[in-house]
Amino acid sequence: MMRDAVQTIGNLIDKQSISLISSVDGDGIPNTKAMLPPRKREGIKLFWFTTNTSSMRVAQYRANPNACIYFFDKRFFRGVMLKGTMEVLEDAESKEMIWQKGDTIYYPKGVADPDYCVLKFTAQSGRYYSNFHSEDFGVE
Repeated sequence: MMRDAVQTIGNLIDKQSISLISSVDGDGIPNTKAMLPPRKREGIKLFWFTTNTSSMRVAQYRANPNACIYFFDKRFFRGVMLKGTMEVLEDAESKEMIWQKGDTIYYPKGVADPDYCVLKFTAQSGRYYSNFHSEDFGVE
């Protein structure tokens, strides 16, 4: 495993303005979507995103929690894929934890908007690509 993997990968993630998240549809086909960066992360294990409760992605995660997130640095042509599960959280504590001023543009009824929810991703493993080399790793 690469030296300081959590720090190296964490730095890559923190510098990106776009996240790619993937879900699995009812036919077992992967679906990928560009999103804003995670609102919060703990190491490279836990990530929190905001989304609309009414979205197709939320329905897919509720039916099948298997998920993947991907971050890439196009300038240095490196990236990291994290595989794991996605939970849909609608409790007040989770919603308040990542709410930001200005979110009413997406959720006009505020933090209690029923169309606002939190996606919590838990990584189990990953694959890092840099310098023409890929490396698989576990996430603890």
